[in-house]
This record gives sequence, structure tokens and C-alpha cells, in this order.
Amino acid sequence: MRQLRLAKDAMDRDWADPDLDLDAIASHAGYSRYHFIRTFKAVYGRTPGQYLSARRIERAEDMLRSANLSVTEICHLVGFTSLGSFSARFKAQTGLAPSEYRAKHVGGGALVPGCYVMLWMGGYPSRGERTSGEAQAAGG
Repeated sequence: MRQLRLAKDAMDRDWADPDLDLDAIASHAGYSRYHFIRTFKAVYGRTPGQYLSARRIERAEDMLRSANLSVTEICHLVGFTSLGSFSARFKAQTGLAPSEYRAKHVGGGALVPGCYVMLWMGGYPSRGERTSGEAQAAGG
């Protein structure tokens, strides 16, 4: 049980890391991936992937309500690598698409500027971390 809590804590702490996958989480618990999935689901009522996805969507909800960032930026900040997967999971969990959620929950109030959120979340990617398309768009 202690090992499962360590793995769950890793998901709660590192939810934004897109490299946090099933193998990485299972290694926190010291289980094989398949044994970990079965054990985690038996204890917590959902698979590790479902749990991590729910944590990421909860964080995305906060950002959509409070930050002046695009849906794509939020998608990547919360650890999703695909906008399509993010939007589908967001809608499955909340009943609304991310843009619909923002429109419904932001009543004209001022949002936190996106640059502050990006810096708070760990900053902008360095030139070496940018994709070729991002580097060209940035003039690099």
C-alpha cells in the first residue's frame, strides 16, 4: 500500500510532466506495469492513467478560469502532448469543450496574463527545446 501511495504522490506532484507515463509511475511503486494497473485500480477505483488524466484536467480547469492562455498552451502546460486527446478527455470529464468551459466560467473578469503563468509553470522553452516550427516563428 505504501508503494501505491508513493506512485500516487508522484502523479500528484509531477502531473505536468508529459514524460510521466505508466512505466515511470509503476517504477515509483516497484511493480510491473500490468500488476501496478490492477493493484492501483483495486485500491483507488480507477486506473493510473484515468487518475493522472483527471488531475491534469482539474489543473486545466483552473487555468481556463484564471489565465489568459490559449487552449493549446494549457494543453501542453498540463502535460498533454495532443490537443485532440486533451479536448476529448476534457469534454468527457466536464461535459464541455475547453473553449466552452472558459466561456461559461469566465464572467468578464480579468485573467492572469499568460506570460506570468508560463513563467510560474517553469518558463518558456529554451531555444534548444523549441521545435523547428516554433524556432522559425520566433525568428530563430
